[in-house]
Amino acid sequence: MTTSPLPILIVVVPLISAFLIPIVGWWKRNLCYYLTFAALSISVLISIAVLNTVVAHGAVHYYLGNWDPPWGIEYVVDHLNAFVVVIMSFISLVVAIYSKRSVEQELAGKIVYFYCTFLLLITGLLGMVVTGDMFNLYVFLEVASLAAYALIAIGEKGAPLASFRYVILGTIGACFYLLGVGYLYIAAGSLNMADLSQILPDLYHSKVIIVAFIFFVVGVGLKMALFPLHAWLPDAYTYAPSAVSTLIAPTMTKVGCYVLIRIMFTVFKPHFSIELIPVTTILSWIAVVAMIVGSIFAIAQTDFKRMLSYSVVAQIGYIVLGIGLANRAGLTGAVLHILNEAFTKSCLFAVAGAIVYKMGTSDMYQFRNLYKMMPVTMTAFIIGAFSMIGIPPTVGFFSKLYLILGSIHAKQWVFVAVILLSSVLNVVYFYRVIELAFLQPRELATKKEREVLQVYSQNGGNATGIRMRDGEGPATIAMDEVPLSMLVSLVVMAAGILILGILSTGIVSTVIRFAVPTVF
Repeated sequence: MTTSPLPILIVVVPLISAFLIPIVGWWKRNLCYYLTFAALSISVLISIAVLNTVVAHGAVHYYLGNWDPPWGIEYVVDHLNAFVVVIMSFISLVVAIYSKRSVEQELAGKIVYFYCTFLLLITGLLGMVVTGDMFNLYVFLEVASLAAYALIAIGEKGAPLASFRYVILGTIGACFYLLGVGYLYIAAGSLNMADLSQILPDLYHSKVIIVAFIFFVVGVGLKMALFPLHAWLPDAYTYAPSAVSTLIAPTMTKVGCYVLIRIMFTVFKPHFSIELIPVTTILSWIAVVAMIVGSIFAIAQTDFKRMLSYSVVAQIGYIVLGIGLANRAGLTGAVLHILNEAFTKSCLFAVAGAIVYKMGTSDMYQFRNLYKMMPVTMTAFIIGAFSMIGIPPTVGFFSKLYLILGSIHAKQWVFVAVILLSSVLNVVYFYRVIELAFLQPRELATKKEREVLQVYSQNGGNATGIRMRDGEGPATIAMDEVPLSMLVSLVVMAAGILILGILSTGIVSTVIRFAVPTVF
């Protein structure tokens, strides 16, 4: 066992920075971005150091206040959460870089409050991942949720109502989780995860423990937007400011997936949810429905951000299917798909934010010939779309491959068919964007149409990159990319999808195979 203060530093650095942001912003507002960047850079470096320590020496422990568990709160980082915490901290840093110009345009008077809440959200997410205490996990869950409610609410149009709906359903989910914690404590007398894993097997036939487990699954299912508990997600992600949806889409629900894995296979032994209660079977069938329904709803959308939001619901289905298969290949696919979704969704929502930044809309029917205007942005979109579909060498191909292998190992040929069908549906809704942005010429036949396009002008210029000619002939489309900070973030996300796909075999053999419980 390795004892180190690094796990607590992952959480403390963004937390302290969040409280410093209002003070710094009162003095000089522009410094808020740089303080956020510095804090998240430190968190990334610490996360990588922790992962290296775990790979080399095993799990890392930290006792809060020097109180030994189970009396005190313990932070534990093993292969599973070391992997997840690196993903979350890195994605948060890239989104922070991306956010600078987007926030200046969409939230000009709220920059200080944005970065303060932004860091609180990341603090909550990282705390959920590294803690080894069930109640402490609830505290961080609420920190992250309250920050997410606030960040979504500062958007325009339907954002306040979407946030309110999220508050109601999110609070219900948190109550389910907290009731589960209470029942566990009544029956077991401990909230330390490692301690509970030793105590609970003798109590598995207790109705109190069974009810607690069901509360955990339902509560976490609400938080991670597992179908049919996803009603809060489409509006929340659609109406949130671009930088907010780019952060919460790849992080919030994926941390929820991590929590579900941790509870089902660490706090409770795997045979409890596989043999004593058929939860894994139920989750598997719910997951396949989510994959199909989420994809069908995505096809029906004309708003790009809303299409991506329903895609999140479908992709959560992939991860939960891997969890429900409850075998080594399936769980490997689930964990690898968390990595895929983090990079892919951050990339695609960043593309949506870039389009909104330039055009002022995410209406897909305004995307005609967008590739000629924003070639780098749309190339990043193509890479993200290929990963969603599962085309090699993107990381999405390899995560789906493991899920298919897991389904074959479980002799669930229906699941194999659903994975393939869902991938075909992904092709359908992404091809619509490709057709509009890459294949359809834009001709401006009338003066009225030219005037309509001017509505999307930004910063006093023609932000759509369309240059008008005299007369009624076709327009000339000039390249007009987003600012460098946004472009760099997009390139990093898109490159990550390809690089991680190529390195996926090494990632699985070095980290993920140790993250999957040895009983599988």
